Amino acid sequence: MLKAATIRRWYWVHKWSSLVCTAFLLLLCLTGLPLIFRDEIDAVLNRDVPAAELPEGTPDASLDRIVAVGRQRYPGEYVRSLFWDEDRPHTVTLFLAPAADAGDPARDHFMAFDARTGQLLDERKRGLDFMAGMLKLHEALFLDLPGELFLGVMGLLFVASIVSGVVVYGPFMRKLAFGTVRRDRSLRVKWLDLHNLLGIATLTWALVVGATGVMNTLATPLFGLWRAQALPALLAPYRGQPMPEVGQFGSADAAVATARQALPGNRISSLVFPSARFGSPRHYIIWTKGQTPVTSRLFTPVLVDVETGVLTQAQGLPWYLRVLEVSRPLHFGDYGGLPLKIIWALLDLVTIVVLGSGLYLWLARRKSPIEARIAEIERGEVEAFDTLPAARP
Repeated sequence: MLKAATIRRWYWVHKWSSLVCTAFLLLLCLTGLPLIFRDEIDAVLNRDVPAAELPEGTPDASLDRIVAVGRQRYPGEYVRSLFWDEDRPHTVTLFLAPAADAGDPARDHFMAFDARTGQLLDERKRGLDFMAGMLKLHEALFLDLPGELFLGVMGLLFVASIVSGVVVYGPFMRKLAFGTVRRDRSLRVKWLDLHNLLGIATLTWALVVGATGVMNTLATPLFGLWRAQALPALLAPYRGQPMPEVGQFGSADAAVATARQALPGNRISSLVFPSARFGSPRHYIIWTKGQTPVTSRLFTPVLVDVETGVLTQAQGLPWYLRVLEVSRPLHFGDYGGLPLKIIWALLDLVTIVVLGSGLYLWLARRKSPIEARIAEIERGEVEAFDTLPAARP
């Protein structure tokens, strides 16, 4: 059995790590709930126009022609990327921005085309709709990188609260059978037992979602690190040369064909046009991914010289970005279809109950000194441990 001093230290870690992060975890649970069903909600709110029904095997339209339509419609804007969305079959989306390195996505807009006929299906401002707002709040509290890093710290505190809670859970619960809810006791004791049961039952899920949440908050600096490591060597032959004019860009169709030839087993996910801020100022970056349930989450970039169309590099991402890619579907539970999303949502609701009840129990017992409670453990008189939160950052 743990010594009283050891229990006291673990209890202190658990209490304060829980109290500091609880309010933010409640916010993340509430914003995370609609994000689990983001695709379904977007489909209802945006009413996307579907592509035409054509015979299977109908060839795709020219990407260069689609890009030309976008430039003709918005001659003063810069084509930022092409994107193939699996949720909109046979559709390719053209994103445009006021400038190549414009940083405000609210000023961007997109044009969705039928990938086989080249017909414009719909267009709208990217803006900040409901789901985009939920995602920005959930990821960064509308504070960009500082908000992401702050939530990462809250996630680390959450993980610390779970680990410390597991350590002290045993001593505080050793006189009660697992899952006991004493319905004949006071309201506080009943909530105490329910809080402990739900907290320990969702322990594994909470750790997975918490750890992957912390990993996701590091996306911006990790991709920045990759660009800082990979791009200087690739751009060394171009040192001193400015980004080519749009009229000097080579064929987007040819760039995609080069990527398919370099990685024949991969699917094309997007094509990013040259940009000093978001990619390479001298290359098309074609993002590809595998076709199995696992490899479909792992992206491999293909860099093609924007002027000559020559393949520059087709290499997988470093290990830390692979870990990030795998962590994303685990965090939102969007890799197993609607049934898994429903399970994730139920666990999220349980977490909200655990967090709320934990805060209530702390307020109800905040005047009870820890020394007295540890003495109860030593005498075998403890009722139960009352501060085991579980939540998802």
